[in-house]
Amino acid sequence: MPLEVYLAYLATVAVFFASPPGPSQLLMITNSLRYGVRPSMNTVAGDLTANMLQMIAAGFGLATLIATVPASLTVIKWLGVAYLAWIGIRLFRSPSSNLTTPSHPAGRRNGPFRPGLFRPDLYRQGFITSATNPTAIFFFAALFPQFIDPAKAIWPQLVILGLTYIAIDGVLLTVWGATAQGLLRRFSGRSPQWVNRLSGTLIVVAAALLAFKDVSLPSSRT
Repeated sequence: MPLEVYLAYLATVAVFFASPPGPSQLLMITNSLRYGVRPSMNTVAGDLTANMLQMIAAGFGLATLIATVPASLTVIKWLGVAYLAWIGIRLFRSPSSNLTTPSHPAGRRNGPFRPGLFRPDLYRQGFITSATNPTAIFFFAALFPQFIDPAKAIWPQLVILGLTYIAIDGVLLTVWGATAQGLLRRFSGRSPQWVNRLSGTLIVVAAALLAFKDVSLPSSRT
């Protein structure tokens, strides 16, 4: 892949990410507020796993298959909205005694924090939030061909473009989480209940963003 093409791809992805945080970013912020950045890397892993599967689906032409059943986009989207809304409401109503913040010891038993590197609950949240954004498949299907030379092997180019996107997305999600954790430490003297309410509000906002997200097919935007 020529360097100028790769740099153009980097610029395009940078413009795409230069926007207010979406559902996945808000989920990362929420989990970092409650558990810290290190446990919340499970959220990043879930999000990026979904992205990789969406890239593979786009590469194999699943976008064309979904296009034959447009209603499936709406079903997937609203499942994601319901899931995020459920998490947000549960967090908002959660009592302060159930709050575990990064300042708490990892082995503390009276909170929801479970020791260990792998947190399946946080991984699942990241995966579902990203996977229920059905337009991602169309995004990758529309983005990648702009930077692929059809005269060369396709899959190596797809791997380069995909891994680059994953790396940028992972770094930015980590930055969002670290920023949230830093703010939490700054205001750690306040009642812990505000973290639950802020976290719940952010997730409900994420659900609203997904609810208002346009899932019409690219061909319909003429």
